[in-house]
Amino acid sequence: MSQFVTFDEIRAAQRRIADTAVRTPLYRLERARLKAAGFSEPAFDVYLKAENEQPIGSFKLRGAFNMVAQLSAEELSRGVITYSSGNHAQGVAYAARALGAKAVIVMPSNAPEVKKAATRALGAEIVEVGPASSERRIKAEELVAEHGYAMIPPYDAPEIIAGQATCGLEIVEQLPDVDLVIAPVSGGGLLSGVATAVKLAAENGLANSGVKVWGAEPGLAADAKESFETKTLVEWPAEKTTRTIGDGLRTQSLGELNFAHVLKFVDGIVAVSEEEIYAALRVILAATNLVAEPSGAVSLAAALFHAHELPKASKVAVVLSGGNLEPALRERLAAELAATRTV
Repeated sequence: MSQFVTFDEIRAAQRRIADTAVRTPLYRLERARLKAAGFSEPAFDVYLKAENEQPIGSFKLRGAFNMVAQLSAEELSRGVITYSSGNHAQGVAYAARALGAKAVIVMPSNAPEVKKAATRALGAEIVEVGPASSERRIKAEELVAEHGYAMIPPYDAPEIIAGQATCGLEIVEQLPDVDLVIAPVSGGGLLSGVATAVKLAAENGLANSGVKVWGAEPGLAADAKESFETKTLVEWPAEKTTRTIGDGLRTQSLGELNFAHVLKFVDGIVAVSEEEIYAALRVILAATNLVAEPSGAVSLAAALFHAHELPKASKVAVVLSGGNLEPALRERLAAELAATRTV
């Protein structure tokens, strides 16, 4: 691959994952339902890219399968390994099972139990370490050296970026006149991929020539925003990034290759508060038939609460990146919604 993922490579990834990853729907968030959920109507139409409808409940299957599927038979026979807080873990486990390979996943001890259980159910072996993303990577590299596993990194690889880019390609295929696309950002696999696909599609006359792509992340883990604005790749300590409810967005820094793509293709990054993430979760439950995890709701939170920071648009697509919501949190949100409806 070249320094930057190409449009042909994204197209190839789209064909490679076609029988495994779902071409997820792009749902229009009805204004009447949004108003009924207690939120004033925005000045634009909102569309939700429902990656929660993937077989593993998140977009991560796209990149994971695209990379695992390109391994040789000899590499597959040795097994694959990754480090992940949950969704990429499931993506690699799912891909490995589909292709007949062993999967080992290094996960933080504070990962949601629902994600650990789902990863085990896919046949993967889990190795737990501390909460820092650096701990996960170091342990995975040790196990590669010891056992010869093939590393499937969570975001910093061209194969991963090309796989995640298929999400952005689908958005412009489903809504060619979209003005603004917002995607969550942590390590940068999804945002770098989506932005690359959207902007290259526009260059090829397949999307609105003026389409913008923005990232969204928690203010408590806003290393990507700082990196983007300073044009310098920064790293936040784990004790800061682990404060957010968005467990899938606690990575301490963007990947190097992801950062290069972000600087080239992304137009901006907005940080949202924990209260805004929580409110977006309630809106999704109240106004749609979808389920989002906190990490997946940040893009909607950006659209609903930070329109003043974003470019003007009439059609906004937000990537609902995952729906692996912890049962206890879902029950609490449902109870709160029920209480407001009875008042």
